[in-house]
Amino acid sequence: MADRTVAAPRPAPAPGALAAFATRIEAATPAGRDRGVDALRALAVAGVVTGHWLVTAWAPLPGGTVRVSSPLTYMPWLTPASWVLQTLAVFFFVGGYAAARSLRSAAGYRVWVRARMRRLLRPVGLPALVWAGVAAGLAVGGMPIGPIRSLVQPAVGPVWFLAVFAALTAATPLLRAAPLTVAGSAAAVVLAADAVRFGLGGPSWPGWVNVVAGWLVPYALGVARAGGALTSRRVAAGMLAAGAAGTAALVVWFGYPASMVGVTGAKVSNLGPPTLAVVCFGVAQVGLALLVREPLARLMRRPRLWAAIALVNLSAMTVFLWHQTVLAATALVALRLGGLPGLVEAPTGPAWLAHRLAWLPVFAVLLALAVPAVRTAGRLRGGRTAGEDGGKADTRDGRPGEDGRDPDDSAVGVPGPG
Repeated sequence: MADRTVAAPRPAPAPGALAAFATRIEAATPAGRDRGVDALRALAVAGVVTGHWLVTAWAPLPGGTVRVSSPLTYMPWLTPASWVLQTLAVFFFVGGYAAARSLRSAAGYRVWVRARMRRLLRPVGLPALVWAGVAAGLAVGGMPIGPIRSLVQPAVGPVWFLAVFAALTAATPLLRAAPLTVAGSAAAVVLAADAVRFGLGGPSWPGWVNVVAGWLVPYALGVARAGGALTSRRVAAGMLAAGAAGTAALVVWFGYPASMVGVTGAKVSNLGPPTLAVVCFGVAQVGLALLVREPLARLMRRPRLWAAIALVNLSAMTVFLWHQTVLAATALVALRLGGLPGLVEAPTGPAWLAHRLAWLPVFAVLLALAVPAVRTAGRLRGGRTAGEDGGKADTRDGRPGEDGRDPDDSAVGVPGPG
């Protein structure tokens, strides 16, 4: 029989940089970490960022200035997009869950709240300083106050979120005893405020209590979940169904706006301040989040997917604070160039939408470049930037770190890509 030469097996290709980095993140992840919660947080951030990039528009005015506009004003058929991309309730739900878990093992309330306030509020200084300088420069250059406000307001708008989130975080110990009762009471406050404003023809100012009460509902539901409640899939499905039905009833029979985001020129906004419709919608979102949390956790066992989610969480607050700055800065450049389609252009039809969608990858690249720059600036100022763990709080066995943070809180302590 003729000799047969058997080819030696080819060596397995060396893993690429991406695969190696994903492996490092996987190895650095504590065993007890709730990856489903991290995935929910990352999806919430992605929804908010994409939503803002799609609905924030500037229409040109004579004299080279602009005014804020909205594509929903001209294209109401885009309203269902707001049902997908308005994910603030999920953000508050995850925030309440993480805060309650970390407080449970904290050394003391004062240490815990000081650390959390520092992480939430310290990063606000840099974008505020940047836009104060931009506004001053535009004013010196002769731009009127109105157009300056139109450019600056979307960029600094995320600060309101941090103020409310910080207040609810500080109140977390008061919520742990009966969080479901708190959520129900907060929803009743929103109902009463809306009844005064819309049903009784009263003044609009009582509605501003909803800025806290409205977001307290999903936050308290997160605290309840951390305490062991809301574990049944039947309960989660009931929340999804009841919240969706309540939202539909308020829109169809009580005249609430169908859009879950504000629309320029509309008499009523579901977000400014939050209405009962957005609270019902938030309950539905929390129900859906509870239903998909375990499937997401299983999906996050894939190293590359988990690496992407971990990286988003590592810079979640930085992304949140700076994503509108990227958009506004790009629009400001476009304004200096005389306007560009999809940026400084009235959002009156599908052509604008196509142009804006084409800009989204550009915004994403600019934001990806901005995040490390902001983190470097934060280090130079002697502190951590928003969302930056430094890889020191989470332990390998899933126990809280020295500041009482839970492994589900903020980003996983992973080594940097270098």
